[in-house]
Amino acid sequence: MVKWIGGVVLALAALGAGYFFLVAPSSVDDKLNAVIPHEAYKISDAAKTLHATIPVADLHADTLLWARDPARRHKRGHTDAPRLIEGGVRLQVFTAVTKSPPGQNYEENEADKDQLTQLMVAQRWPVRTWGSLFGRALYQAARLRELEKMSNGAVRMTLNRADLQAAIDNNQLAGVYGIEGAHPLEGDIGNLDRLYDAGLRVIGLQHFFDNALGGSLHGMSNQGLTDFGRAVVAAAEEKQMIVDVAHSSEATVRDVLAMTTRPVIVSHTGLKGHCDSARNISDDLMVEIADAGGLIGVGYWDGAVCEPTMENIAAAIHYAVGLVGAGHVALGSDFDGSTTVPFDASELPALTQALMDEGLDDETIRAVMGENAVRFFLENLPQN
Repeated sequence: MVKWIGGVVLALAALGAGYFFLVAPSSVDDKLNAVIPHEAYKISDAAKTLHATIPVADLHADTLLWARDPARRHKRGHTDAPRLIEGGVRLQVFTAVTKSPPGQNYEENEADKDQLTQLMVAQRWPVRTWGSLFGRALYQAARLRELEKMSNGAVRMTLNRADLQAAIDNNQLAGVYGIEGAHPLEGDIGNLDRLYDAGLRVIGLQHFFDNALGGSLHGMSNQGLTDFGRAVVAAAEEKQMIVDVAHSSEATVRDVLAMTTRPVIVSHTGLKGHCDSARNISDDLMVEIADAGGLIGVGYWDGAVCEPTMENIAAAIHYAVGLVGAGHVALGSDFDGSTTVPFDASELPALTQALMDEGLDDETIRAVMGENAVRFFLENLPQN
């Protein structure tokens, strides 16, 4: 009987381990990165023709977090290289998520909570990533380099302006590496150099919680930049990295604007005047960012636009254009960011159609869908 019970326990343990490692990662991915069911979008010939001429650009996707090969097409999630390319994307910021609190509450989150460790263990990430945010960031940079290698020339990891121009000229997908929150520095500014050497070019300062750099929009303190945060922003600016204030508290954003000489981005957001969500900073502050030359990426999920429909996303973009001017608005999907959205990357021509239906002219649509971001990165990536 004891042997029989022991055998049952071992069998159940094996089944549990099999589910944890083989089934759970894809199940969680499928649940958290859903596409709202819909019939095929109707796209006019005029929209298809316009879309085909646009170097579509997106300031934020969390593709690298998930256990699916980004070089292959998948049925789950929102992105992979084939779907991005099919959607006309020529510039994609691939952002590394390294820590996230349970529930991802937009109101406030404690900094000591993290739900990603279990996911990374289940996805069989290297042991060095389990307890190190810095290790997690380095691993995701390596995943982007591997995507470049496995893409047969379709994807170029983009480190500087020349890389981006070459990708555009050669009809490649330019992949820029970023981090969502600078907590992977682990309080050591030397890690900024190490991440830069690994390919980091877009540095988000905060995510869902306060960190050593300063206050998050969803943290507990509402504070601005710390002394360490100021040192990091200064060092990032010296390296010609692009600073991203998505998820930063309004006090942090104002501190960044007061000290920087280069424009910043809000990689994925909505507009408060269009969607009064705790996820969105004030319209007045958005105007300040744009007046300083910045770029605002409009997202597709409920926290950004309230109602995640194609028509409402187009309305949010239209609102942003009216608020800050057509030259300062871009796409910031938050694809694969534990978001539920009305389309995946392959369906981006439908957004061009929605913007036409919203009444935007072709020049504005071209700017928002990609030309603004391409120009911004050509001006603000490192020269070499």
